Amino acid sequence: MRRSRKMTLQELISENKRQLLNDREALEKIEKRLEERMLKKAE
Repeated sequence: MRRSRKMTLQELISENKRQLLNDREALEKIEKRLEERMLKKAE
């Protein structure tokens, strides 16, 4: 099913943020990837 009205970018970001905060596992994966990326840049 498609929504009849489009979300604004801000609404979309807020919705994604809310879902991520409820999903600890996804949040941990993202944090791990960010750490790895920062470590590679530091080398």
